[in-house]
Amino acid sequence: MFFSSLRTTSFRNLDDAEIFTGAKDVFLVGENGQGKTNFLEALYFCAYASSFRAARDAELAFSGGLESGRLSHNAISKKDEKNFSAEVKLAQSVNDSILVKFENGKKIIFINGKRADDRRELLSIAPTIVFCHEDMEFVSGSPERRRWFFDQTLSLYDPVYLEDLRRFRRVLKSRNAVLRDYAQGKVSGSVESVLDALDPQFAMYGAKLMEKREKAAQDFSGVLGPLYEEVSGIGGISARYIQSWKGDNFASILQQKRAGDIAAGLSLSGPHRDRYQIARNGIDFTGSASTGQKRLLALLLRTAQSRRFSQVTGQKPVLLLDDVLLEMDGEKRRRFLSALPGYDQAFYTFLPEEPYQRYQKDDTLVYNVSGGKVKI
Repeated sequence: MFFSSLRTTSFRNLDDAEIFTGAKDVFLVGENGQGKTNFLEALYFCAYASSFRAARDAELAFSGGLESGRLSHNAISKKDEKNFSAEVKLAQSVNDSILVKFENGKKIIFINGKRADDRRELLSIAPTIVFCHEDMEFVSGSPERRRWFFDQTLSLYDPVYLEDLRRFRRVLKSRNAVLRDYAQGKVSGSVESVLDALDPQFAMYGAKLMEKREKAAQDFSGVLGPLYEEVSGIGGISARYIQSWKGDNFASILQQKRAGDIAAGLSLSGPHRDRYQIARNGIDFTGSASTGQKRLLALLLRTAQSRRFSQVTGQKPVLLLDDVLLEMDGEKRRRFLSALPGYDQAFYTFLPEEPYQRYQKDDTLVYNVSGGKVKI
């Protein structure tokens, strides 16, 4: 899959324009705050109908006086939400365009001119992997962020897993609503009968997720461990999956933990509380790793994600690399670039003072980005 052009309308600080991107490697060069990351974000928005950094879609709308077109999360109300859109044209694909619009507070997706019912339809069309500063959360952030990363990794190549994850979350939402309302005295009577109806589904979908997560962590380790050693010289790295439910009779476990859930007004255990650990020789690595090692690990998690996707599907993704080389010395840059997975297309952002010319190829497209304008 190949992005041949990007058109944006009222997206962040970007000019309303169509930019030709028909090259395997595209470099975006400019100072901070000029729109380089916004350009990558628009591509990602077309690939997934979501942002890799904004909490709400409305934050992506252009705002006249605010830096980078970013709307303050607290400043946005329903009446303030503005319309915007991003569209990519595709080459080497059965579909020739993806258009994602945000109109009147609603998101609308068109694939080859036809409205899509579900954004999961995009996954098979535009597999895209982003490398960005926020990826550090997968290393040093909360268990939720690391779990999100591994859920995304699985969802990229397993649509059944994605559907089971959605179903589990729906049951979890219903279960938590029941527990919360009961704890707050909003409903009377016994909560047991409602939980008796929900818990078999909760256990069933939870079991499906955990089985695939365990296998996926093992397979991911087989990619990440050698990759980290190749780039850093440090061996023994693995990804460990740690289940919240211990044992295999999950219905029984839920029954045993029910009193605690009722008292807390919340589901205290289950796949939504599972953890992933990046270990070295079986011991947590992130707690002792240096800042540089953590930054490299964040980059290589994405690299391993890309390689694993290609292993399973036989497809090559589009890569979006946002300032990933900025803090590496020359040798680390060389090793990282040599370890990049195969890709159909890659977009890089650079500051003007970076030696990006070293990485140019004969057919590399180089754009200068300033004030939201993207020009040769």
